[in-house]
Amino acid sequence: MKSPAEDTAESELVLPRDEMLALAERAVELVVERLERLPHEPAWRGATRADLEASLREPAPEEGRPALQVLERAATDILPVASRVDHPRFFAFVPGSATWPGVLADFLCGGHNTFQGTWLSASGPSQVELVVLDWFKDWIGYPDTAGGLFTSGGSAASLDAFVAAREAAGAPERATVYMSDQSHSALIRAATIVGIRPERVRKVPTDRFFRLDMGELATAVAEDRAAGFHPVAVCGNAGATNTGAVDPLLAMADFCESERIWLHVDGAYGAFAVLAEKGRKLLAGLERADSIAMDPHKWLFQPFEAGCLLVKDVARLEAAFTVQPEYLQDTQWGREHANFSDRGLQLTRQFRALKVWMSIQTFGVAAFRRAVGKGIELAERAEEYVRASHWLEIANPASLGVVCFRYNPLGSGYDADRLEALNKKVQARVIETGTAMMSSTRLRGSYSLRFCILNHQTTWQDVRETLEAIERFGQELDAS
Repeated sequence: MKSPAEDTAESELVLPRDEMLALAERAVELVVERLERLPHEPAWRGATRADLEASLREPAPEEGRPALQVLERAATDILPVASRVDHPRFFAFVPGSATWPGVLADFLCGGHNTFQGTWLSASGPSQVELVVLDWFKDWIGYPDTAGGLFTSGGSAASLDAFVAAREAAGAPERATVYMSDQSHSALIRAATIVGIRPERVRKVPTDRFFRLDMGELATAVAEDRAAGFHPVAVCGNAGATNTGAVDPLLAMADFCESERIWLHVDGAYGAFAVLAEKGRKLLAGLERADSIAMDPHKWLFQPFEAGCLLVKDVARLEAAFTVQPEYLQDTQWGREHANFSDRGLQLTRQFRALKVWMSIQTFGVAAFRRAVGKGIELAERAEEYVRASHWLEIANPASLGVVCFRYNPLGSGYDADRLEALNKKVQARVIETGTAMMSSTRLRGSYSLRFCILNHQTTWQDVRETLEAIERFGQELDAS
């Protein structure tokens, strides 16, 4: 009896060349057409689970279907039912607007099926990752000893950093970490994963501009040391997600040096603001951190997933992660050949650096510098508009592209409950009408609308017209 391999001369999982080319051409057409339509469509489209069950629930087909039919269905019925995070009027959460070279880079990497865990498996890609990381080091002002790796995002980057910090501290049993009460949930999750008990993750109070209070930090560390705890890391914000606030990085660096505690900076949102003059001033002290998480898929305008971790002394990172099993003995080429699996939690990993490399090569750093500066400027102009408005009030000043405000007519005297209910209705109306996509937050317990302006194609007209709509909707709802 013949085996399946003997019965079939060619793989059933290969398409003819002409069909492959035709499908690729159609896929590109669909994406380009989407990008052309995008500014004229709503910034958000969703559906209920019940609706999607009805349209997408089906058993796996035993026999295949025409590939073009499958492609068209994916582009029509699946991909559009989502937030359009690259829409010029997507101001919610943290937007992402990918450059076209970055999109093509992901396609190329998928086509080459690059495994970039070791130098042996991906020499060219590994060299490019080293080059791009060196660009980041130069922009920040890190020394030659620094290094790192690309990750899926800021969550994985901070997790890798916490492992290095824990090991640098000797992996103490009664470990504690410190972060502001504005820090991202990913830091809490990372601390828990590396073995820090949730009750030992200290949330340090912030000042009136939501920056970590240094006096509170010093008190917390002193009290913990006296109680027999071992501080492992202090985390600073280089652009807090809630408000864009930047912690006092210089003061934190001084403190951590004197206390011999690892300083990790969560720059997943804002670290690339160092490219712009205003951003660099705000981020003074970033270069003194022991580690920095930063996301090229945010302010370097790359497709998801493109995160990054830089560590001032890469030897500390490699000491924490290097494992050399027998089945990988052939991959040890020497110190000059970096195995990125020795720097983080992944062995099997994508070639994420190519999209940054292709984008920077295509447009140049100056274009990205201007785009980052534009986002900062638009948020500042939005703040000026709000301050001049009779219908809106600032909840927190603009910082690194984020500005928080609320609808509150001048002299209204409305109580907090009425303001919250009114602003929720305004937010819903903005989304329902397709005006824009925006999210909310709470600042010191008060409901606030929030703009995050991070799209290189967003214009002042997009921002201004959305603010005007908020004023208009607020007045209509207030009168009803």
